[in-house]
Amino acid sequence: TGAETFDLVELGPSAGLNLVWDRYGYRYEAGEWGQEDAQLRFEGEERKPIPGGLLELRPTVRARVGIDRAPIDVTTEQGARLLRSFVWAGQDERMRRLDQAIEALRANPPELVRGDYVEELPEVLAAQPRDGLIVVFQTASFGYIGDEGRARVRSVLEEAGEARPLAFISTGKPRTPEEHCWGLRLVYWPGGEREFAGHADFHGSWLQWELS
Repeated sequence: TGAETFDLVELGPSAGLNLVWDRYGYRYEAGEWGQEDAQLRFEGEERKPIPGGLLELRPTVRARVGIDRAPIDVTTEQGARLLRSFVWAGQDERMRRLDQAIEALRANPPELVRGDYVEELPEVLAAQPRDGLIVVFQTASFGYIGDEGRARVRSVLEEAGEARPLAFISTGKPRTPEEHCWGLRLVYWPGGEREFAGHADFHGSWLQWELS
């Protein structure tokens, strides 16, 4: 889209750890991306490599808002313990990554709105600054709101995208039903242009990038 400033809105963020994605580090075949001093770093199998030019982009995230029926406040020890309780016994590496993500979030926590995002999304979008690109995204929550809820969210996004630049990033069904993984789709407004970005493992162990 050419935008250099993002205002993030996540649907179903839980504690909001994905809202601080730019505070982590990422290692790809073509190079690295993210904060150089990031404690939490990710890498995995690239079934199709990320283009090196993509790693040269350095957008600025200005605002971070998540909407969740039961958000978890990991700036408190009670909230952090609750999130840690969902990690299975013996998954020490996963627990280490979780603790590092919590520390990254605590440096400057995102805003978490309590409510049903199908209902709250119009008001949240209206409150965002109008001089940047709003990036709305969801990673796993669409499966829980039903066809009607998904249709209402898409209608809200269509209407908002008529008035200002907006992008929607969503995981969902893969391109072919026999694949057992996520498909990653992008929609841009104005115009509603759609792109299929690729496939990924449900927990991020591999990525197959499709965009040039």
